[in-house]
This record gives sequence, structure tokens and C-alpha cells, in this order.
Amino acid sequence: MAELTSPHDKFFKEALTQPEAARIFLRDYLPAEVAAQLDLARLQLVKDSFVDESLQEQFSDLLYEVGLRDGGNAYVCLLFEHKSYVDPLVALQVLRYMVRVWDYGLRQRARLWPVIPVVVYHGVARWTVATNFQPLFDLPEALRPYVPDFYYHLGDLSAYSDEELKRTAELGVGLLVLKHIFRPELRARLPEVMALWYTIRDQTDALGYLEAILRYVTSAAEGISAEDIRIALEQVAPQGGALMSTIAQQWIQFGEQRGEQRGEQRGEQRGEQRGLRQGLLDGISLALELRFGLDGLGLLPEIAKIEDVDVLKIVHEGLRRAETPEELRRLYQRFDTN
Repeated sequence: MAELTSPHDKFFKEALTQPEAARIFLRDYLPAEVAAQLDLARLQLVKDSFVDESLQEQFSDLLYEVGLRDGGNAYVCLLFEHKSYVDPLVALQVLRYMVRVWDYGLRQRARLWPVIPVVVYHGVARWTVATNFQPLFDLPEALRPYVPDFYYHLGDLSAYSDEELKRTAELGVGLLVLKHIFRPELRARLPEVMALWYTIRDQTDALGYLEAILRYVTSAAEGISAEDIRIALEQVAPQGGALMSTIAQQWIQFGEQRGEQRGEQRGEQRGEQRGLRQGLLDGISLALELRFGLDGLGLLPEIAKIEDVDVLKIVHEGLRRAETPEELRRLYQRFDTN
């Protein structure tokens, strides 16, 4: 599978590879007469990607096999348009994608299944181009039979109100974030997003979903900080301290993993240590802000001077238990000899 090219891709896939979220999306956002033909209980993700290199900057994709209620099967492809503007050649790009899916079907099944293409768009501007293929041509009527025609279904998130997107929490959280990621009102919408997430907090993968939201918002939204997220969470989470501790721990682990990856890429033990140290610092920085706000960030200049990775790991562990920034400071000062 091709490597994802943007945080928008990654979050889209994290939100819609969940089987229940995918079923809800197809049930609620496909035309009713199309959804009625699908046996969504037999929805199965195809793990290959069919977006070629020339389309990676525009699309990410999810392909599902699905049974038809009257017998047979079909493919439903979700193509995520992750540019913030409308491309007038989308229909041509969708056609190229569909041909790749049919080639795959012939190799795997030795037969052709129908392909239902869905383009999910989250830009600020409304979608203005035709959703079928023939309008790309200026054709006399006599030549139309020689040009194929097909339609793709458009899921333009800007065309839906927030209330419509919030119909189901499992899917609505992700769709709300995608809709507002380019918009200046995202900060004001964060409490609404977090409140919706809070309704599914007891589900098995709820914290992983929250981590994906945090990672996406802090990396892709302009002007949104971990402090904004912390404030939004505190408005909806009565046990905020415990929740913040759990989230902080997840972010530290993410920082460690990123550090290990950096070290592996450098291919040397010394590089691995430097990468691990930086990864720990990245995770600790965000965790301090999530857990203690600006008071926590006040410790960062001191912690950033710590060269010993083992001491940074002590800070990592200490963030689980420390109740105040000062308690954390006393912990690492006992071990840092510089």
C-alpha cells in the first residue's frame, strides 16, 4: 500500500476503516435507493490501495466488497478528496481508479463486479463541478455514444449541517473534524466535538479514536494548540484529571515510537539515542500541556536540558503519577546530575 501523503489521509482512513463507521456512512450518505441494494452486514475492507502515484496528492482511498441483497456482489470505493479546493478533472481520476479496481477484480475473481464510487470532499468551498463524466467533453450529440458516461456520488461535508453530521457519534466525531479542519471556527467547535466523543468514551477503541483526533487536529489545523484541546476536554469530562493523564501517557508513547523510528532511519546506535531523546521530548512537551497547561510548559526549558535518555524516561513515567508540575520537577531533579 502506498504511503499516506498527508495527515488528512491518515485521519480519514482511521475514521472509516472501522466497520461500523463505514456501514453507517454508506447507509446514511449514499442515495437511499443505492443503499437499499447493499447488504451492509457483508461489508469487507479490501486492504490494497488502488490510487496510483500520480493521484496520491489528491486522493486517498478505501475499497470495500459488499454483498447485494438480490445476489451477487459489488465494490464500493470511498475516494477522499483531501485538497481544500475543487478539481474539475475528478471524474477522469475516478474513472482511472475504477479501471484499476476492475483489473483487480478480474485477477481475483475472474469476473467484473459493479463499482460504486463515492468522493468525500471536505474543502471550505462548495463543490461546483459535474458528478458525471461526459460534461468534461464538448460533444456534438452524434459523438456522445463514443464517450463513456458514469456518475460518482459526492459526499460534500460542507453541504451538511453539523447537526446532520452528528446523527451517530461513532462517525459524526470524525466527520465534524474533517468538515471544520480548514475553517477558523474549528477552535470554537472543539467542545462540541469532544462532547460527542465523550458519549462513546466507554467503547473499546474510544481512547485510540481520541488520540487520532488529537494528532490530526494538532498537525493539520492552523492555530490549534494542545491547550485548546485540553480546555475543550475539560468542559465535557468531569474526571478531567484522570482522562488527561491517560491522554498524556498515549502522547508520550507516540513520542517514544517516533524517536525509535528516527533512530532506525539513521541506522546507528548514537542516532537512535538522539532520535529517542527527541521523540521523548516531543511527547513530553505535548503531555505537559495537556496535563498541566501553561504551568506544565514552564518545566520544558529545564527538561529540554536533560541529555540522559533514562532520566527522560523517568519523566515519562512520572507524568502518570505527578499531581502538580512541582511534584514532577522534584522527581527528575533527584536523578538528573547535570
